[in-house]
Amino acid sequence: MDDLTALSAEALSRAIHAREVSCREVMAAYLARIERLNPHYNAIVSLRDADALLREADARDAQLARGESLGWMHGMPQAIKDLANATGLPTTLGSPLMRHFVPTQDGLMVARMKAAGCIVIGKTNVPEFGLGSHTFNPVFGTTRNAWDASRSAGGSSGGAAVALALRLLPVADGSDFMGSLRNPAAWNHVFGLRPAQGRVPMWPAPEVWVSQLGTEGPMARTVTDLARLLQIQAGFDPRAPLSIATTDQFALGCGDNFSKSAPQPRIGWLGDLGGYLATEPGVLAVCEAALSRLQAAGCAVEPTAPGFSPASVWDAWLVWRQLLVASRIAPFMHSAASRAQVKPEAQWEYDSAQGLSGAAFLRASVERSAFYQHLLALFDRFEALALPAAQVWPFDAEQRWPTHIGAVQMDTYHRWMEVTIYASFAGLPALSMPAGFDTRGLPMGLQLIGRPQGEAALLALAARYEAASADLLARRPGVAH
Repeated sequence: MDDLTALSAEALSRAIHAREVSCREVMAAYLARIERLNPHYNAIVSLRDADALLREADARDAQLARGESLGWMHGMPQAIKDLANATGLPTTLGSPLMRHFVPTQDGLMVARMKAAGCIVIGKTNVPEFGLGSHTFNPVFGTTRNAWDASRSAGGSSGGAAVALALRLLPVADGSDFMGSLRNPAAWNHVFGLRPAQGRVPMWPAPEVWVSQLGTEGPMARTVTDLARLLQIQAGFDPRAPLSIATTDQFALGCGDNFSKSAPQPRIGWLGDLGGYLATEPGVLAVCEAALSRLQAAGCAVEPTAPGFSPASVWDAWLVWRQLLVASRIAPFMHSAASRAQVKPEAQWEYDSAQGLSGAAFLRASVERSAFYQHLLALFDRFEALALPAAQVWPFDAEQRWPTHIGAVQMDTYHRWMEVTIYASFAGLPALSMPAGFDTRGLPMGLQLIGRPQGEAALLALAARYEAASADLLARRPGVAH
């Protein structure tokens, strides 16, 4: 069989279960590609010993020989985002303060993927504490964009997106607070799905009631692979009381004939929110070209005004974000020596939250509730709402964050990512699809926001898009290393 890393995860799973390829062959192929490419791009960190991984692959082959399969991921190499716990591997959070922390318990998402048969080979790189959509940290350094190694990979799931785009992994896991699955997916020409609030519960977690803005989720090169991984990650867990039970079969709407049989969905194109969002030249045009492909696939696309105050939503978002991020950073701020090892952006988040009152938080929650109700009204008209997945093209990897978009100065280190907050704040699912490239060959993504718990419908829309965009989606990074 040709290069095993070129197969989709779905095709790879079928080949493994048909015993057309062995798990050892799969592992060897991925390890060889990692050895060749990863030193230049720095997507995978804390890589385990190759001999140990090959022995685990042999054990998976022995299970298949006995007629035993653990599930869809049986024998697949998987690297875990370095914000999630995987037993025996460091969870550094990209911080020198966590460099030597090795958990003794898997996170819930990791446990579910292991139960489905994956072999954890290492971790994927993240920004320090997962903050900021640019993957660099003082522990492992900078992850480079798969399409242009001089550019940012995005973040915080930057290592995951690059590993996926370069075929160092069949599928990838990530997490998303402020676009951390969507932005790196857009910048590396892959699919990233932020699930609805509660769909993929996080555990262990020190607080399980208020921490609602972040979620783990899947990334993939195909829509079917995205759906399959979501199916494994999702589901209720009693330790996460806001988690939801999953009855959907997410891959069912991803078949080849879906676009011929389903009714015409309507998509509301929000663009740059009537000029509110500063956006680099070319971003909107590439996204509109992607929407044209959806129209060709049988969707109706209608430009629509947002009808809410983006500035008020941003102000309320800042209160929620600062409160939640500060609670994560607080354990590292106990002394001047420890604080000195925390990056300035994280210090700012922590300091900004110190004056917040309970009354201010409740006012922000009221604003959030009104915003959610407004979006519900839009979903009376539309199946999905469309926005760019990012406001800027991948920037210079040596830059910490964009200080300006055109003539507009960014007043925080994450203001240039504002386009991603709407799905997060409303707890809605959002899917980033590869939209196209600029004249430099840099990728951009289109973001579709779905109805509450509407991942299955979003995946079905993405399947329509995939069927209409074969030439675009077939493009792969030109790797010369």
